[in-house]
Amino acid sequence: MFYQLMRSLMFKLDAEKAHYLGLKSLNILEMTGLLSLLYPKAKASSVTVMGLKFPNAVGLAAGLDKNGDYIEALAGIGFGFIEIGTVTPRPQEGNPKPRLFRLPEAQAIINRMGFNNLGVEHLIEQVKIAQTDTIIGINIGKNFDTPVEQAVEDYLIGLRKVYPHADYVTINISSPNTPGLRTLQFGESLNELLAALKAEQVKLQQQYQRYVPMAVKVAPDLTAEEVVELARSFTRFEIDAVITTNTTMSREGVEDLQYGDEAGGLSGRPVFEKSTEIVRQFRKELPEYLPIIAAGGIMSGADAMKKLDAGASLVQIYSGLIYQGPKLVSEIVQTIEKRT
Repeated sequence: MFYQLMRSLMFKLDAEKAHYLGLKSLNILEMTGLLSLLYPKAKASSVTVMGLKFPNAVGLAAGLDKNGDYIEALAGIGFGFIEIGTVTPRPQEGNPKPRLFRLPEAQAIINRMGFNNLGVEHLIEQVKIAQTDTIIGINIGKNFDTPVEQAVEDYLIGLRKVYPHADYVTINISSPNTPGLRTLQFGESLNELLAALKAEQVKLQQQYQRYVPMAVKVAPDLTAEEVVELARSFTRFEIDAVITTNTTMSREGVEDLQYGDEAGGLSGRPVFEKSTEIVRQFRKELPEYLPIIAAGGIMSGADAMKKLDAGASLVQIYSGLIYQGPKLVSEIVQTIEKRT
C-alpha cells in the first residue's frame, strides 16, 4: 500500500527525477530504521555461484545505482546481491535529456542514459564506506568518447580499479546506448577483449591473492548462431558467468504506446519472453559448470521461477522494482524457497 501511494506520486514526475527521488527516499528510510519495518527481509537459503556464497538468489541489475551511492539502502530491502554501475574510467554526463521514459501500460521502461556516472574513483569510495554483507558486483564499461578500437584499454582500467573492491565484475558489452559497443559481442573484437581481461584477471589474482569472478552481460537481440559463437568464446576464455540479458532494441508490444518510438533500450515486461529464451539457448550451449544470471522483465515470483527453470542460477530485477516496489524482492525469495 505504501509503495503504491508513492508510485502514483512519483509517476507524475519526470522519470529521471523520480528515479533519484525514489533512491533518496529509500536512503532516508534505511537511515531512520523504517525500511526494515516496511519491507522485512524474507528468510532464505544461501546459494553458491561463481564460488561466491549469495545470501539469496535475487539481485539488483546494474543501472539503478550507477555510482554505488545507495548500497546499504538497497541491501536493506533484502537483495542477495547488488550490481552497481555501469561505471566508466572517467566521469561522463551521458546522453542529452530526456533519456528515460516509462510505459506503464506495458510495465516497461525505455532508456538511453548512455553510461552517465561519476567515474570509477567515486564508485570505489562508495563501496569502501558501505557497511553490508551483501554480495557486490561492479559493472564496467567504456567511456563514450573512447573509440571502439581502443575499448579494451578502458575495460582494463576499469577491471584494475574495481578488482580489490568487488565480489565479482561484470563486463558490459551489450548496452545499446553507447555507439558501437554491441559490436564488441562478436568475432575478433570479443576474443581480443576477453583474452586481455582474462590475462589481467590472472595478474590481479596474484597481486591481491584473491580471485574475483568475471561475468559478461549480453543483449537479448541475438540469433541462435550468435548464441552458439558467444557460448564458445565464453567457454574458451573461462568466463565465470553470463548475464542474460540487457535491454532490447525491439519495440514489439509497445509500438502504439506513448514513448514507444523513443530511441534506447527497452526493459520490463515486453522483454521477458525474449530474454528467457536466450537463457534457454545459452544453457543448452554452455557447459554445465558455467552459470547464468537471468534478468529481463521479472515482475513476480512466478516470473523468476521461469528464469530459473530455463537454466539460470540467479536472477536480477530492475524494472520490476520500479513497477512492483521493494516487496518484489521478498516475494521472489519466498517463491524460490517454496520450490526448494
